[in-house]
Amino acid sequence: MRGVFKFIVLILTFVVCPKHVVSNTKDQAHEKLQAQQQHFRGEEHNPDYDHEAFLGQEAEEFDNLTPEESQKRLGAIVDKIDKNNDGYITQEELKEWIKFTQNRYIMNDVHIQWDTHKLPNDGKLSWTVYRKNIYGFMTDEEADDAQKSDDSYTYAKMILRDKRRWSVADIDGDGLLSKEEFVSFLHPEESVHMKDIVVHETMDDMDKDKDNKISMDEYIADLFPGVEPNEEPVFIISEKEQFKTYRDKDGDGFLDVFEVKDWILPENFDHAEAESRHLIYESDSDADGKLTKEEILAKYDLFVGSQVTDFGEAIMKHDEL
Repeated sequence: MRGVFKFIVLILTFVVCPKHVVSNTKDQAHEKLQAQQQHFRGEEHNPDYDHEAFLGQEAEEFDNLTPEESQKRLGAIVDKIDKNNDGYITQEELKEWIKFTQNRYIMNDVHIQWDTHKLPNDGKLSWTVYRKNIYGFMTDEEADDAQKSDDSYTYAKMILRDKRRWSVADIDGDGLLSKEEFVSFLHPEESVHMKDIVVHETMDDMDKDKDNKISMDEYIADLFPGVEPNEEPVFIISEKEQFKTYRDKDGDGFLDVFEVKDWILPENFDHAEAESRHLIYESDSDADGKLTKEEILAKYDLFVGSQVTDFGEAIMKHDEL
């Protein structure tokens, strides 16, 4: 993913024609949930998550603005957040804004990908059409054979993973996805009935030796790819402590499927609630429990100041927010 967060990205080792660009090849659910749960790493707070949670799809465009222009546009956003126009941003208003930015990104993504497929009159999408549009030449049977023989393994794995996720998203079992079901397919982290598939895919990505558990080495390698094993920067040491103290609940040195689920899908965790509280704590200079526009602008770098995220363009159309 982004900034100090290191995320699982499935890299294709072959040329894919342009129509495949819309493929859901990157594990969006795992990336997002991983970022949410690693918002704080021990004593170290990561400002990249504030940036993305508050701005959503506008974050990257915001990074390219001058400080003066970003403050001006941030002020316009603050006016939108202040629903009752009383001059204050409450924790609830900030929470609702964060949820809004998250949902807007998801729905924009769904609309863009949905519109790339030519649908029959019933308005539903079949797996055959989706697979052909996204993966082109390889059938399900060929993908299964390729995976077994390690021939074009990565590509085959992507197809079979998508097919498995498709079947779970297909709530009515008709083999077709409505647009609502397609939301669950593209963003399984948003649907209760998709939670197990998120955990399964996370395990599949991290468990390199396929022993059905995640070692500390696999955990660190996944979070921080490219860091040499003998290197021990502060963030690695801190994350190892997180693994031993909080992730590995039974202390056996590994994460099983239940521990992975507790990590990426903790019960009763509302990231918008947690993030809104944190942003107020960091910005509320007079400690009255709410923010003025001046307090937010005084901390504008907290909200928009880091180079992070690969989302959107809407900040250039800030009058439409």
